[in-house]
Amino acid sequence: MTPLQRALSAPKAELHIHIEGSLEPELAFALAARNGIQLPYDSVDALRAAYDFSDLQSFLDLYYACADVLRSEADFADLMYAYLLRAREDNVIHAEIFFDPQTHTARGIAFETVLRGLEAGAERARAEWGMSTRLILCFLRHLSEAEAEATLEEALPFIDRIHGFGLDSSEKGHPPSKFERVFARCRALGKPVVAHAGEEGPPAYVYEALDLLKVDRIDHGVRASEDPALMARLAREQVPLTVCPLSNVRLCVFPEMRQHTLPALLGQGLAAMINSDDPAYFGGYLGNNIRALQTAFDFDDATWKTLFANSLKASFVDDATRTAWLAQLDAHYA
Repeated sequence: MTPLQRALSAPKAELHIHIEGSLEPELAFALAARNGIQLPYDSVDALRAAYDFSDLQSFLDLYYACADVLRSEADFADLMYAYLLRAREDNVIHAEIFFDPQTHTARGIAFETVLRGLEAGAERARAEWGMSTRLILCFLRHLSEAEAEATLEEALPFIDRIHGFGLDSSEKGHPPSKFERVFARCRALGKPVVAHAGEEGPPAYVYEALDLLKVDRIDHGVRASEDPALMARLAREQVPLTVCPLSNVRLCVFPEMRQHTLPALLGQGLAAMINSDDPAYFGGYLGNNIRALQTAFDFDDATWKTLFANSLKASFVDDATRTAWLAQLDAHYA
């Protein structure tokens, strides 16, 4: 078996996946028909052809437009189940899934509709093949902290069903410090917190996420390579970095995969792992990211095992579960 074949079949976790970003054109058109919505594209092919982005904002404009087809509990359940089916094909045994309630409540969709639908899709996958999932509520950073506080208030009646909090959307001009108070509230609730930082934003945003938001993981973090002191700290503290290679290339963070900083992050001992981010828009799911990295860097078994172990170690699960998963990974590579 080749390193690529072993990597594809290895047990792994995905910790950086936006559920709205898994909305494939085919499902978007199906949900639009179900809900009587007219998409601004004539066909699936025309919509897919629009996935040519110059930066993060050009992607987000389309992302929010497509999210409008999500209206009912059944829509969110179908979206979740469709993603988890694809994750299963890549031997993902655990997924921690971001959702953006503000994208939906701003359109008049009730918070509980979103949550119940996503839970229903996840429960179906758990019942059918034992899929393990967690839900991470993300605040949209291009909106105000007051709006994030209002979203947190909406979430409080359901707090036992939310497994963590995150920060996503447009990074430029919206530093983590903007959300310091609401993240303090999230931590006081006993929930883990994560934040996007160091994708389009500078290394300074990674420092803010660590020191002001006190995050448990950095989402992306690839620009940390520009700051040697930050790299040393991330390695020393073993802060998990949920890296998304295909996303980084599609959004022009790196001109091509061979220029990605993932090998440098691993080479200096950082706890990096790979994820698919918004797979419907960025060229594929976890398996596609694995194939692209193997083509670019020809990773050996030890490197792949490290990446997958990092994902399992960083998961928000109990120690016994994590230990059992790592034993599965060891057995796979024995």
